[in-house]
Amino acid sequence: MKYLLWLWLTPLTLFWGWFGLSYYDVNFGLLIFSRELHDLVFRIYGSLLGLEPSTIPVLFLKACIFDTFLILGIIAFRKRRQIRAWWDSRRGRTDGDIAETPDEDAAVQIPAE
Repeated sequence: MKYLLWLWLTPLTLFWGWFGLSYYDVNFGLLIFSRELHDLVFRIYGSLLGLEPSTIPVLFLKACIFDTFLILGIIAFRKRRQIRAWWDSRRGRTDGDIAETPDEDAAVQIPAE
């Protein structure tokens, strides 16, 4: 799970770090962080995608937000039992109170129509 987080966080950090530094032309003497290269990269992406170059960062931000919620949903699904136990302990429930909820392992019986 930690590899998934690293494989998600590393590209986002690198891209947004580059974007912020190149957008404000904080280049430290390196061409890769210059505003000219920033504009060139987004002009190339814009021409490839057939979009206005200024709309690409907004679309990328929306994709990053969607991916973030997707990753958090996967993590929450994998840790749902731990989250449920934490939630129940916060609400002050005991195991006897939880007994009224159906088990996930129990077979579901659907009444005949």
